[in-house]
Order: sequence, then C-alpha cells, then structure tokens
Amino acid sequence: MKKAFMADLILLLVVFIWGATFVVVQNAIATLPPNSFNAVRFAIAAAFLVGVWWLFYRKNSEARFTLPLVGAGAFLGLWLFGGYAFQTVGLMYTTSSKAGFITGLAVVLVPLTAFFILKDKISWPVLVGVGAAVGGLYLLTLGDSLALNLGDILVFGCALCFALQIVLTGKYAPRFASLPLVIVQISTVAVLSSLYSFFFEEWQLAFDIGVLTSPNVAWALFICSIPATSLAFLAQTTFQKNTSPSHVALIFALEPVFAALTGYLWANEILTIRQILGCVLIFSGMIFAELPVAAWFKALRKTQVSPEDKLT
Repeated sequence: MKKAFMADLILLLVVFIWGATFVVVQNAIATLPPNSFNAVRFAIAAAFLVGVWWLFYRKNSEARFTLPLVGAGAFLGLWLFGGYAFQTVGLMYTTSSKAGFITGLAVVLVPLTAFFILKDKISWPVLVGVGAAVGGLYLLTLGDSLALNLGDILVFGCALCFALQIVLTGKYAPRFASLPLVIVQISTVAVLSSLYSFFFEEWQLAFDIGVLTSPNVAWALFICSIPATSLAFLAQTTFQKNTSPSHVALIFALEPVFAALTGYLWANEILTIRQILGCVLIFSGMIFAELPVAAWFKALRKTQVSPEDKLT
C-alpha cells in the first residue's frame, strides 16, 4: 500500500508537470512546427538520459541494453509517437476543446485494453471512477458541438495510442531496467518525429539557432525536455511497477485539469462554472477509484447479522 501510494503521488506530480507545459508549448509551436519541436525535445531528453546512464549506470549489469529491452522500448516509443502525431495532425481539423476531450478518453480505453492484454480485472469502483472522469472531461473541455469530423477520428487514434503506451508500460516495466527502457522509448520518438518533420514540416527550422534560442522556444524546450520528458517518463516507467494501468489512466485524466488551472494562473484564462465542476468530477472519480470501496462494502456485508442469526 505504501509503495502504491508513493507511486500514485509521483505520477500525480508527473501529470502536473505535463499539464503545466501546455501554455509554454503553445507559445513555442507558434514559432517551431509541432513535430520539429517534438524531435528536438525528445532528442535532448534522450541525450540527457544517455549522459546519466553513462555516468552512473554503464557498468551496472542490470542496466544493459539487451535486444529484448531495445525491442520493448522501441515498441513503447512507437505508440508514444503515434499519440503525439495523431493529436498534432488531428488538431488541424478539429477544435482544441474536442481534442482535449477525445484524448482524455484514454481513461476509458486503458481498463479495456488492460483487460485484453494484461488480463486485468475491471473492478466496479474503477468503472464508476472512469465514468465520473469522462463526465468531468466533457464539462471541462467539450463545447456545444458533438458532430464528428476527420480531426476527431485522428485524435481518437491519439487516445488509443496513449492508452496502449500506458498498458504496455505496465507490461514491460517490471521486466526491464527503467533507465535503458526509457532511453530507447524516447529515442524512438525522437527519430520518428524527425522523419515526420522531414517529410511534412519545415524541418530546417529545427536547425535554426535563432529559432531555437528565441525565449519562447528555448524555455519550452528546457521545461519539456528535462522535467516533462526525461524525468517524467522515467518516473512513469519506474513507479508504474507498483500500480495498475487503470489507476495510472485515472491519474493522467487530471492533465487537462492542471492545464486549465495553470492557464488560469499564468495566462489569465477564465474558468467557467462548468469547467470547475468538470475538474471536481475528475478529482472525485480518481479518488473514488483509488479508495478500497469494494473492500468496505464486503466488510459491511460480513458485519450485518441476518434475522435467522438473531433468533439463534
């Protein structure tokens, strides 16, 4: 229980960092194309972790880059890249509010994919918590339009990719050393983002010193590369060994909540009553799913005395 609580606390910090980066990323990609930004971001993150591995772990037999580990890390990186790529392209055809809601549907997809891939059982408190989180995401992010378009379908592909990345991290994290696994995963995203940028974006901007050193881009790259990528994914891989993918998905559902709060604090964005209610629902869903509600009900049934027992 103590390890699980610590894991959830660290993952909550990770999600806070991700949510807090929305404002700085929006400012950065106004100058540097999204996948070019991701290519540089993940390349810096991979280089940082390789430096840490070289300085402290290269002689550690448990932190070696074995072929199975490289395969697992590349597979995780493929789904992580897919999440970012689908979301980026989808945003060209749909609104950011709808994209936020559909991306958040990963909280629903994770328990389902975990059931099929990891054979994890889905408890009813988790289902209730997921339902509350989805309702909160709707209130927090979605506008009046419910009509689907190409962008919505692409962003749903993003949600599926992120869900698979979470579930497969739960599968591979206990089997391999966290640091080399994350290095391979992040390096894969850097390579695939670079290829995407080369074919579909103005990739030359990623080598423009003037662009990279501009205040918005440089600050965003620092925040997103080290705390929000290197340390965040290392924390996810390390601490997900002590919690379930479904709980991780519920914690990750808090990302738009933190994004809304930081937008309110740093960018003077206004939170409506509906959005505040959405935040409360997401928090409530996560807390309800985390509490041992099923065990409490089971214990309560055991303490109840039937009429026959009273007569005897």
